[in-house]
Amino acid sequence: MQDEHDLTRPEGKVSWRRFALLSVPALTLTAALAVAVANGALAASFAVSGQQFKVSADSLSGEGFAQYGSIDANARDELLPVAVTAIRTAKLNNLCQSVVTTLPMVGDISLYLSAGRGTPVEARDLFVDATQLSGDASFRNIEIGRDASTLDKGPADAQGMQDLFAQQADTVSISNLRQTAWATNAGTFKLSGLSMSVSKGKKECF
Repeated sequence: MQDEHDLTRPEGKVSWRRFALLSVPALTLTAALAVAVANGALAASFAVSGQQFKVSADSLSGEGFAQYGSIDANARDELLPVAVTAIRTAKLNNLCQSVVTTLPMVGDISLYLSAGRGTPVEARDLFVDATQLSGDASFRNIEIGRDASTLDKGPADAQGMQDLFAQQADTVSISNLRQTAWATNAGTFKLSGLSMSVSKGKKECF
């Protein structure tokens, strides 16, 4: 006779007790993340759209750099993992931002924005919630593997959850920046030579 405490089951049968035991940690983590998002402890302070956008720049230079993992949430309360890049002051040359929307019966519609071709774009307390970033980067006095809750070189609110991996530096310089993101926040954002267009078809920064 099988012990009632035995969690094994014949092949093809579901062990609901085992299922419950394995589900508790995942459900607890999800609930904790949801609470953190609701309390503003994670990433964007607004519900992000269902579309990511692309950003490129010939160069970015910044002071007060911090980067850490976090979570965004959309209007359906779905949790989206991101890498937050936070910079106290930043300058970007030849900035481009694009997003493509596909509509029934219409096809692709592109929103394309450019700025900073002459005078650089300037941002203060810049936060970018990205899923991809590439370029040629250099840092001054970088700290890699710091606890995300103890960051102190970036903007005042640039801190993540305790025990999570993070890095920070006094300065950052990136050339040939390419980035895909869910959201951008900034205390101030000055776009010199701003140009924006909406057109049919696919027109992207990269």
